[in-house]
Amino acid sequence: MSHIWQDLRTGSWLTPGRIRGYALLVLAISLAGLIGLLATSSHLIDRNGKPIGTDFSNVYAAGALTLSGKAPDAYDPELQHAAEIAVFEGRDVPFFGWHYPPFFLMVAALLALMPYALALACWLAVSLPAFMAAVYAIVPRRETLLATAAFPAVFVNAGHGQNAFFTAALLGGFLTLLDRRPVLAGILLGLLSYKPQFGILIPLVLLVTGRWTTILSATATVAALIVASTLLFGMSVWHAFAESATFTRTVVLEAGGTGWEKIQSLFSAVRMWGGSIDVAYAAQGALALALAASIVWLWRSQAAFELKAAALAVASLLVTPYVLDYDMVVLGIAIAFLVRHGFARGFHSYEVSLLALAWAAPFLTRSIAGLSGIPLGLIVMLALYAMTLRRAASDLGIHAIGSSRLVKA
Repeated sequence: MSHIWQDLRTGSWLTPGRIRGYALLVLAISLAGLIGLLATSSHLIDRNGKPIGTDFSNVYAAGALTLSGKAPDAYDPELQHAAEIAVFEGRDVPFFGWHYPPFFLMVAALLALMPYALALACWLAVSLPAFMAAVYAIVPRRETLLATAAFPAVFVNAGHGQNAFFTAALLGGFLTLLDRRPVLAGILLGLLSYKPQFGILIPLVLLVTGRWTTILSATATVAALIVASTLLFGMSVWHAFAESATFTRTVVLEAGGTGWEKIQSLFSAVRMWGGSIDVAYAAQGALALALAASIVWLWRSQAAFELKAAALAVASLLVTPYVLDYDMVVLGIAIAFLVRHGFARGFHSYEVSLLALAWAAPFLTRSIAGLSGIPLGLIVMLALYAMTLRRAASDLGIHAIGSSRLVKA
């Protein structure tokens, strides 16, 4: 038994051969699952009565409404659901709400110009390579592509036809380019505003580190998106978006309309355990304050950029009360930065095993939470964040000791 703990502590169990083998196995199982889903479907509806691509149906329907001159209707649950039913020729498919800022309707409308199946295929064919390219830019090694393609969050996101590939690609690109190309980094950050709940801490980091060029670039990008969408769709779409926020907050988040097992936040965990809305918000708020304080300390320190980037990626998921299991694609960016730092500086005890768990977790989070009430996704993200802070504190301590020795010499 002791040798098992020793292997877990050192990470020696995760050899290059095993990485390849596990990745190929997960890839094969996931692809077989997706093929089985398609094979047992009928007219783009799976055997459970859900559309192929599930959540993508709301994107396509919102795009169809936009093309017909009814963009504000996408924010009305009844009208949006009717549009989703119309996409599938009257079949009574489940409702998937549209909660994005109006400028994302431009993307939805572009996709709705194509037939549904082709639009979904293009959506994934463009977004997945973008995510893989972002990870490869961080760790440019041959095995990176296989490990990224087999990342379980990839298949959770693909099965839902969701946009987490774009979210992770934009965040990864922003972090990779932040020091070298601050203007381009700001543009990518501005585009990421289509998921504003993941940008809560990023402006704080930019402010405390004085990255004014990136701030101006991001602000200009958001302003351009707002102007463009207003010119295309009118001010009424913004009123509809603002009014829909109440439905999103009360039904989708506070009442758990999405399903507590799917949401990976502390807020959701408290609600899943029977806590009140006020207690859930208080817990989420306390976590947000702790994240803000620690992320400011880290980014103002002399810690390696890889640790700062990894921490910000994980904290961006932890800080919001509304983060789904498919959003854990973003963990791929954090894992990549931590792996790069580990290759350069070596890995500490249990870090390799924790990184492996973080890689595998998206496959298990929903089922484990649904069966046991244990929020595995939240636990893994908290552990990964704590590991990053511990690593930074350790490296800074070593750096300080080394500096004092140099001064004495």
